[in-house]
Amino acid sequence: MSNNDIRNYLPHRYPFLLIDKLIDFKKHEYLIAQKNVSNNEPFFQGHFPGHPVFPGVLILEAMAQATALLDFKSNNREKNNLLYYFVGIDKARFKKPVLPGDVMTIEVKLTHSKKDVYKFDAVCKVDDYIVCTAELLGAVRDKE
Repeated sequence: MSNNDIRNYLPHRYPFLLIDKLIDFKKHEYLIAQKNVSNNEPFFQGHFPGHPVFPGVLILEAMAQATALLDFKSNNREKNNLLYYFVGIDKARFKKPVLPGDVMTIEVKLTHSKKDVYKFDAVCKVDDYIVCTAELLGAVRDKE
């Protein structure tokens, strides 16, 4: 699935669309996505000048966007009337910095669902090294 196809599922747009490519997917189970980290992304001007590091909160956001993509692809939801909200983070750990030129591989697995709230295990890797792990919660809600 290309970036253009991803935009059909996620409402985010540049500079906040953080999923570039879908690698693998199994309905209601898991999704593997990719984010290409480019030196010209706007936050690198201030985080940190002279030693750019991809912000940890954006790693978590990319992981959350992958969970939303898994949900919308799994459930064929009417995207025009719904939003998928990132509602919780547990056990987030950062293992290694992500730098310009890196390619992040994001793996999310659905572990639990109750009504329209979903729990995922998420792992982000660069070159097979884990850079971040977390448990994420997402919820589907009507647009207001």
